[in-house]
Amino acid sequence: MTRTITYIDGFNLYFGLRSKGWRRYYWLDLYQLSMSLLKPEQQLDAVHYFTARIRANGHNVDDMRRQSLYIEALQTLPVTTLHFGHYLDKPRQCRQCGARWMDYEEKMTDVNIAVQILADAFDDRFDTALIVSADSDLTTPVVKVRERFPAKRVVIAEPPGRHSTALCSAANGYYTVGEAKLRSSQLPAQVPRADGFVLSRPAHWD
Repeated sequence: MTRTITYIDGFNLYFGLRSKGWRRYYWLDLYQLSMSLLKPEQQLDAVHYFTARIRANGHNVDDMRRQSLYIEALQTLPVTTLHFGHYLDKPRQCRQCGARWMDYEEKMTDVNIAVQILADAFDDRFDTALIVSADSDLTTPVVKVRERFPAKRVVIAEPPGRHSTALCSAANGYYTVGEAKLRSSQLPAQVPRADGFVLSRPAHWD
């Protein structure tokens, strides 16, 4: 069997789903999705999910609550590890009126993915790396893995509504994650934690 690890870019996946208006698929079982992307000769050894916790801005309390619920639900999944980046303050200015305000920019996801993929390649933890992202910033680590480990394969599974020609060209292969796989890879409406507490799918995502 071919050892396979999935590396899932949480924000790239989220914004892909949002661009399609597919809020109903946000309650996504990443282990089941990863399993659905495998070929018959592949086995899933690990799932790595990369995200950052939303920072409070006075208007996003519900968003933070829903994200926390989802993160807790993901922590119940087998062979799944969560990796967290962070947000940095970023000043912005309106080009038309000159108004200024403080916004936030997510940092470290692409770096965390790159480091994990390279570390796993050097430690010989996979035969195939399946990257769920269309972030062109991941092109360089994909190129390096293929240069240093020509026997290993790197495949890109682009989220719906996202595409990077550079990233796809650097990989051994690529495709887009279809709606049918998202629909069939949803978490149960209620997910019990190890302590018995039950996490419920946010009604906003129905």
